[in-house]
Amino acid sequence: MDGPGTFTQADGVKYEGEFVWNVPMGQGTYTWPDGSTYVGEVYRGIRQGMGTYKCAKSGVFYRGQWHRGKRHGKGTVYYNEDKTSWYKGDWVMNKREGRGERGYPSGNIYTGEWRNNQRHGEGTMTWMKLEQQYVGNWQHGVQHGLGTHIWFLKRVNGSQYAQSNQYKGDFFEGRRHGKGTFYYAGGATYTGEWRSDKKHGQGKLTARSGRVFECKFDDDLLIASLNEDRAPTPLGALPLLESDSSILGPDMALNIEGILDKIPERDRETERKQVECAVLSQHLELRLIFGFYSRLGRSYPPDNIFLLSRLQFWRLLKDCKVHHHGVTLAQMDRFIREEAGLTETHSPFTSMQLHEFLTGLVIMAYYIYRKDMASQKHCLAACLSKLMTDDILPNVRNVKGFLFRRPELTAEALKNANRCWEIFHHFCRLYGAHRDLPSMTCRQLLWMFKDLRLFDQQLTTASLLELITAENRGCTKQPSCMELEIVFLEFFEVLLGCAELKFQQVPDALGQGLVRITSHSRTKENSPELEAYEKQVERNVTVQDVGDEEVQNQDLMSPQLAENFQGHEDVHISRTGPRDHQVQSRSLAVQQFFNDRFFPAVDHHWLVTRQMEITQEVQDGKEFQCRENSS
Repeated sequence: MDGPGTFTQADGVKYEGEFVWNVPMGQGTYTWPDGSTYVGEVYRGIRQGMGTYKCAKSGVFYRGQWHRGKRHGKGTVYYNEDKTSWYKGDWVMNKREGRGERGYPSGNIYTGEWRNNQRHGEGTMTWMKLEQQYVGNWQHGVQHGLGTHIWFLKRVNGSQYAQSNQYKGDFFEGRRHGKGTFYYAGGATYTGEWRSDKKHGQGKLTARSGRVFECKFDDDLLIASLNEDRAPTPLGALPLLESDSSILGPDMALNIEGILDKIPERDRETERKQVECAVLSQHLELRLIFGFYSRLGRSYPPDNIFLLSRLQFWRLLKDCKVHHHGVTLAQMDRFIREEAGLTETHSPFTSMQLHEFLTGLVIMAYYIYRKDMASQKHCLAACLSKLMTDDILPNVRNVKGFLFRRPELTAEALKNANRCWEIFHHFCRLYGAHRDLPSMTCRQLLWMFKDLRLFDQQLTTASLLELITAENRGCTKQPSCMELEIVFLEFFEVLLGCAELKFQQVPDALGQGLVRITSHSRTKENSPELEAYEKQVERNVTVQDVGDEEVQNQDLMSPQLAENFQGHEDVHISRTGPRDHQVQSRSLAVQQFFNDRFFPAVDHHWLVTRQMEITQEVQDGKEFQCRENSS
């Protein structure tokens, strides 16, 4: 039989569809005696290709790729009739394996890597009702390895009174275990050893004022303070409320022990007092600067108090031209982290309190001007005063760059910040540079643009280098600027500059709404060959995915709610004024560049890269099998 036909097997399974030489092959429909159905591609009587299966008894519904009768490739499954339990992603021979997103009946969602039907690898779990989130490594379905667990608080967005409690560090079989740091909502931190979700062993408690205490815990109870210059702390008491000899208030106390260690011991206390006096003399201006930059890209909360994000702090430094002293933002971050005794890698959204901001300025002033001020009696105070008079005060509040310069466009740009941070972090790990801090060189940024095929007649290597070095004085020669290290702010602003450069020739069309923006459409720059190649890759890809009978209500139990935490504030700008055409055209340009150009290029690159990895794995497997057979 060739062509369409119907065949019923002895067990009652019915096939309707195409036949080739009496064999079901092509498009067809299988119907089982219990009412279950499969509609899709068939090869030699077996489900293979794209198809849809629905189980009449359980209501399980799957649509996606098949191989040898099993779910294999990309596909989506719903495990119940109301579709509250689902999985979208990769499958390998009926098992969830690769990358995918799992929704549970409780509303919880996991997005990340899978192996053998379990969460395994890097992934993010969000507990909606408990308002918690874990981001990090998983093993056999539970948190295991490095990760971050956050407890959200319902407070005013952006206020320093709405900080989160969060833990960053080691996990073992679903519990905080090993070394890690806990950030308390009140501003204090604990860094040290953990055992089974409890502080256990040696660690450091840092008060909100910046004072550091070395302590020892036993099963979450403080048993001793190990500071050499203090008597042991009474059992169970935290040394966070002790009087501070600093002349600054607790919200301005400096954490500069690392720098003071570089000064002769006999002069340390005097140096501390003098630099505190220098801060105190400028405290009103410093508070105003802190408040001004902490409000960039944000609406005003009722309490009118913000924390400064790392992204805003970088913008402040660039506005004040601090990077013109031969030190990059990445180097400044390292100086601050080392001298302040910090261990974590800062994301651009990490918040800084006022005392951390002041500490950062003192540390930078020391590294920039210590040689010039070496002859001064009070070196630290002299360095800070010179930084203020020569760099900060003459330039502050003159906001530059593509991100915060136009407030009416900042909100639109920041909608893409989280996704761009993930991409930036991925390529930083890929290039393997400076693992202690996410950063890349200009050369690596050019590699990324080349790999993503973003260069064309408008966006060239030369124009990209101009965007990168626009605010870097003395970096006009290629050999010197190619190794220039950039942080996420500079990376993100280069992308925003590309958006403006890419669409500056069609502002009128954008302003009149003639260019339609769709979130996942392709730009006209994509060649037909590229379109065809991507479609072929999407058809052929057998990316790892997971599998068969689902533990339908498998829902990761939440860890014990040990402490509170604050969520990340939403960024919002209220738009006012009649500059509709110009604002709209620039806003649409940002949308179109990211949604139609940059993000699709990244997705395509990752897809092709994964396909090449799978092909190589298959080839390696065949070679191994050949060697086994020959032996």
